[in-house]
Amino acid sequence: MLNAVELRERCRQANESLAACNLCPRGCGVNRLEGVTGFCSATASARVAAVSVHHGEEPPISGTAGSGTIFYSGCNMECFFCQNFPISKLGVGREMTTAELGDGLLGLQKKGAHNVNFVTPTPHVAHLIGALAHARENGFTLPVVYNTNGYDSRQGLALLDGVVDLYLPDVKYRSAGLAEEASGTPDYAGHNEAAVREMVRQVGMLETDDDGIARRGVLIRHLVLPGHVDETERVLSFIREAFGPEMPLSLMGQYFPAWKSHDRPGFDRKLTEEEYERAIDFAERLGLNNVFIQEL
Repeated sequence: MLNAVELRERCRQANESLAACNLCPRGCGVNRLEGVTGFCSATASARVAAVSVHHGEEPPISGTAGSGTIFYSGCNMECFFCQNFPISKLGVGREMTTAELGDGLLGLQKKGAHNVNFVTPTPHVAHLIGALAHARENGFTLPVVYNTNGYDSRQGLALLDGVVDLYLPDVKYRSAGLAEEASGTPDYAGHNEAAVREMVRQVGMLETDDDGIARRGVLIRHLVLPGHVDETERVLSFIREAFGPEMPLSLMGQYFPAWKSHDRPGFDRKLTEEEYERAIDFAERLGLNNVFIQEL
């Protein structure tokens, strides 16, 4: 992984990319260095909603001591069912410099967190790298988790090569129609596939220590949507074909109506146990061997 000096140089490169931002497939091209915002509402600075130890991630991420989680504000997608909408769409949070966040990372390390976990980081790659550089200069050693909706560009991911230890990407959709309807991203599947393949190229399959705590690799997430288990089956089939039966998968059944989903027919209810069981059964039939499931 990159040392502090190398991180500073990578941070400089990442900041240069903000002059015509291409960190996600939207490719807004706006000059964020001049305060212009694109779809995600981010400028050259970053708004952070929380820096805290979180125990609700998958077992290899949270472990026994928790994951040191950083929630960035803003998002490059438009999921009308977003459960974090106060942060992702309403801008809850406060502006933090890279030094301030770097000190926060050191604080999470002192609290005993297994890792630091950047949530919705895609628009904030430069800020993330700068914070890590500051922290590394002051003794930071924890693994870095990039917890993303999976709508990432190759340009953005190239800046993270040698920076990120663990990728935690969503694979939300394979169908353009549903991706457009639910998230405003009809091109999601192609960009998502390219992104996850690049993540696997960089860090490989998930590796854990003797205590089962993740140290490096990729763990995919997928949220089962009510009335759309057929889409889940398409996603799981893709994962099995592209990455094989050993790819770790978190099959999430936690959907509930949030943000704008209350007046969307079919999305205005929770996932049923029957729907979630159908998704689990399909994963078993595909031979996926490393699936994390939830209790509804």
